[in-house]
Amino acid sequence: MEMKMTPFESLLIANRGEIACRIMRTAQRMGISTAAVYSEADKDAPHVRMADTSFLLGPAPVAESYLSIERVLEAARQMGAQAIHPGYGFLSENAAFAAQCANEGFIFVGPNVEAIKLMGDKAQSKRRMIEAGVPCIPGYQGEDQSEETLLAEAGKIGFPLMVKASAGGGGRGMRLVENKKDLAAAIKLARSEAENAFGSGDLILERAVMQPRHVEIQIFADQYGNTIHLGERDCSVQRRHQKVIEEAPCTVMTEPLREAMGQAAVSAARDVDYVGAGTVEFLLDDGGNFYFLEMNTRLQVEHPVTEIVTGLDLVELQLKTAMGAALALKQDDVVLKGHAIEARLYAEDVHQGFLPATGPVDFWQPATGEGIRIDDGIATGGEVSPFYDPMLAKIIGYGHSRDEARQRLITALAQSHLFGLVSNKRFLMAVLERSDFIEGRATTAFIAENFSEDDLAGKPVSAEAYAVAGVLLFEYQRRASTALSTGVPEALLNWFGSTAMATPFQFEADGSVANVLVTPNSPRGYAVVVNGETLEITVEHFIDHQARCLVDGRRVTVVFNVPEGSHGTRIQMDWHGETYDFTNLAGITASALSAVGEGAIVAPMHGLLIEVAVKVGDVISRGDRLGVLEAMKMQHELSADVDGVVSEVHFAQGDQVAADALLLQINVSDSQTEAEGV
Repeated sequence: MEMKMTPFESLLIANRGEIACRIMRTAQRMGISTAAVYSEADKDAPHVRMADTSFLLGPAPVAESYLSIERVLEAARQMGAQAIHPGYGFLSENAAFAAQCANEGFIFVGPNVEAIKLMGDKAQSKRRMIEAGVPCIPGYQGEDQSEETLLAEAGKIGFPLMVKASAGGGGRGMRLVENKKDLAAAIKLARSEAENAFGSGDLILERAVMQPRHVEIQIFADQYGNTIHLGERDCSVQRRHQKVIEEAPCTVMTEPLREAMGQAAVSAARDVDYVGAGTVEFLLDDGGNFYFLEMNTRLQVEHPVTEIVTGLDLVELQLKTAMGAALALKQDDVVLKGHAIEARLYAEDVHQGFLPATGPVDFWQPATGEGIRIDDGIATGGEVSPFYDPMLAKIIGYGHSRDEARQRLITALAQSHLFGLVSNKRFLMAVLERSDFIEGRATTAFIAENFSEDDLAGKPVSAEAYAVAGVLLFEYQRRASTALSTGVPEALLNWFGSTAMATPFQFEADGSVANVLVTPNSPRGYAVVVNGETLEITVEHFIDHQARCLVDGRRVTVVFNVPEGSHGTRIQMDWHGETYDFTNLAGITASALSAVGEGAIVAPMHGLLIEVAVKVGDVISRGDRLGVLEAMKMQHELSADVDGVVSEVHFAQGDQVAADALLLQINVSDSQTEAEGV
């Protein structure tokens, strides 16, 4: 077949965050000018600063910005882009967008419209794969979407089963149903979540394969019929059906199994005349049987681990393929070397059931070093809003062996410091330290099997952490004051005096409060009393955001930050992988805070209240459904914590609410009050 080359010199990236930055790095290295798009919430984001030119799409909500086909295409027209790369998420698997790009003469960096349309629908793709002879999980993928039909088909499949959105992915619109009584509610929630995320409420049902591995095959194809696979990735460590840790190669992979899974993936791609980068996802059971899940018609979040073990730049391959170049390698040229493990750093509160978090990026310092790669999309001074996915960065460790890669990833996580909002960093380190992970035994049940509620609840702040926070904040305030003066303030450098003056702090962190008394007893030494316990601390090194201290003779290095505008009343600190934000209550003016009592239902995070299921006067029992809050593309059901009567409803369906906002109040019933002896 004659080669049809259409080189381009300008590229618009229809995405944001780390993937937009990742694509720009390769494009700019290839001499291609880059154009960024952004919402009002992202006007100062790194991907905007990194691009050669940029275009404001609109307000923060995705429907008015990143999901607006017309606005994205208008940006491409105004900035003179010749090609459009969709990244992942947003419009990346939107067939209408790909078609409109082609209609207007833009090169779409992705597969053909028909492949996107077919593989973007789990029901259609599964029917097609069954016809193509690709192994599939038994289930229902029919066009009749009535609740009666779904309930009937579920009975034929048996429990446990999975309810899945036919469109989209990323764990949204997906529910594991253990028994018949929970099915109707799961269908309703999955359908609602799917409609909000993907614009389609169609569902499929599948028999649940319990404790499998989630193994995917990276494929690549050009427009001349050359299709190869680039090996596999194990993505089994997941929470809420979303991947947390990915690695290549898979620890239980054999050459015969890799060949079988690879050929099945290649067959799936060829069956739909696929062009470009794609991923065919499978479930792999402990007997070596594998089943088709879906095909993602785009670049995957976890593509860096494949790049590392193959030595290929997948974005470069995408861009060259989109220009019409033939693949420069054959299947036999693909050799996997070494091992790579990726951890997804999320803005989320592990201690609160992995709830997404929002807030300022007061300080971000990614790790560097041999065997470390970090793809990020945040910067100090930025903001994480409730409008987008909570993934902040991908932290990758690689080496000659799996354990070398694992150890380097732990180091990379420990040396990557994020202050201002909560993240899952310490949890990621704990995952990598579990024996099941070390020995390569992780399945999709890994988190449930390895982490109890107590493990996820977090540990109390130690006296050592409080003490070091007190000393570092004292040092910071002393040095800041000294820098503004030509002399040395006696009140701050009071160890010069005949009697040492003690400075009191009352620190709040993670919901607990400690009284800390810091007394200088030498130019670098302090006696610190924390709730009656005395510790001796010597500050050996203190510069920028790093300090080295002796704590009762034990040397520790601490990265810290005093947030701008906090006037020295807060200090953030990374302590043995845990990140703490200490507020000195003694240094701020107390405000009147009304305690939230039992029966007060507050928003666990910023989000959109998409359902209010009760009204004033309703009689409520503990556990009853009260409403649904949507944030970070996930829906969270709000439930009653008491028996009683709804006395106040402060918000309506469709309202945006802030974290900790009082949504409604339930007056506790007399019978419950008497039973609890209140």
